[in-house]
Amino acid sequence: MKYKPTESELEILSILWNKKQASVRDVHEVLSTTKDTGYTTTLKIMQIMYSKGLLKRTEQGRSHIYMSAVSEKEAQNSLLSNFTATAFGGSAKKLIMRALGQSNPSKEEINEIRQLLNELENQQ
Repeated sequence: MKYKPTESELEILSILWNKKQASVRDVHEVLSTTKDTGYTTTLKIMQIMYSKGLLKRTEQGRSHIYMSAVSEKEAQNSLLSNFTATAFGGSAKKLIMRALGQSNPSKEEINEIRQLLNELENQQ
């Protein structure tokens, strides 16, 4: 992913990943349930995201319909790689240890983590 989305851009991407496509008004309606933001702010952010290549759009009548140009997995992988490199010196172990130490994973989550570790170990 060429650009690192801001927090506001990630909120918009998240909405579009869920909805698949939406107008600015649709996105703004979802955003306004959790934050105090104006329609023109949402519009401007989405226009910037389009120019950065984070969004695609098509015209429908007088409005644009926006879609994410990056998949959720692609964005997560890119952000996680950058975060791991800068905050944890590239160490996946430090990242995982901190994440597990800060949360209280359920038995089910621990079993899933164990299964993933087993799969990774078997690949080597």
